[in-house]
Amino acid sequence: MPADPQIDSSQLVAAVIDKYDADLVDLRRDLHAHPELSWAESRTTDLVAARIEPAGWRVTRLTRSGLVADLGDVGPVVALRADMDALPVQDVTDDPWRSTIAGVAHACGHDVHTAALVGAALALGEAHDRGLLNARVRLLFQPAEEVMPGGALHLMRLGALEGVDRIFALHCDPAVDVGQVGLRLGPLTSAADKLEVRLSGTGGHTSRPHLTGDLTFALAKVTTELPGVLSRRMDPRSGVSVVWGILNAGAAPNVIPDSGLVAGTVRILDAVAWADCEPLVREIVHGIVQPYGLTAVVDYQRGVPPVVNEPVSNEILASTVRRVLGEHAEVVAPQSLGGEDFGWFLDEVPGAMMRLGTRTPGGPTFDLHQGNLRIDERAIGIGARLLAEAALGAMITDR
Repeated sequence: MPADPQIDSSQLVAAVIDKYDADLVDLRRDLHAHPELSWAESRTTDLVAARIEPAGWRVTRLTRSGLVADLGDVGPVVALRADMDALPVQDVTDDPWRSTIAGVAHACGHDVHTAALVGAALALGEAHDRGLLNARVRLLFQPAEEVMPGGALHLMRLGALEGVDRIFALHCDPAVDVGQVGLRLGPLTSAADKLEVRLSGTGGHTSRPHLTGDLTFALAKVTTELPGVLSRRMDPRSGVSVVWGILNAGAAPNVIPDSGLVAGTVRILDAVAWADCEPLVREIVHGIVQPYGLTAVVDYQRGVPPVVNEPVSNEILASTVRRVLGEHAEVVAPQSLGGEDFGWFLDEVPGAMMRLGTRTPGGPTFDLHQGNLRIDERAIGIGARLLAEAALGAMITDR
């Protein structure tokens, strides 16, 4: 065997993951068939614990669901994170392992994330047994990424980041071929907030709008003018986007209603602009509504910050991808307006996230959060190896 410990450990990681590849695929299929919504991932937690505890990991189960696992006793701490929750989406595939839970599906690939991290845990456990780790590793099997506030903040409150020097994660990307990985220095995802505006007034007859607050008209003005005004009050480079998902007012064509609601999301590419956005939204909404004599209640819920890949961590991932998969495997990931609560971890600890290709080359391109999502299962072993190798690479960088 070569004397370089990184070469030794890399060869070992590849061998262990090859050995367990079929088991990891089976685990992913089991998770896919039995998806669990945010904060209810108890069965998933049990399956994970049962697989990694025999490999030497010290497992701490969290309140509600999820777990943290530690390996090693001395040196810097490298953390690896996988989210475990499914979505309230109907699985419309005909795969033998399709969801058995009506209206719930792993439509964002968290089953892949979980199986990949289990694979990395098995490989790192073997490396530890052979004395090839010179640092500590912590695994974060996180619940509730799909809700706001999400499970990342819950883990942080429980101390999961205490002592962590660097953290890595991956996310499925069904627009990237399996065997390729998307990387991006700096912002990878956007901030994502929830916004709800409720208007109330006296209501009245549509023949006499001047005798009441024309709530439906004012609600329409909020819907169209808030995005427009924000685009002129905020730096356009911040990439602010307001998109509505709910618009509700009235029940009869000749009645001005006394209440109405519009709700949606605010997404912002820039962390500084994210901090300034909430008070500005409140100011604009009240300014739009004021001429109509109505009352506006603005419920602005800050969701997640952008995922901002730190330079050293991003380069560790890039060198890992090139070493494991070849120079051709690294592709540039576009910045996404999607939200990802891994951003909370990166506010506290240097780290980076990679986009794991899950599309079969030449096959269809699926979309996340859709019930027809399919992934090329070769991505599971690839993701497992990349996570394990990234941890090993960070140990060499940080020692």
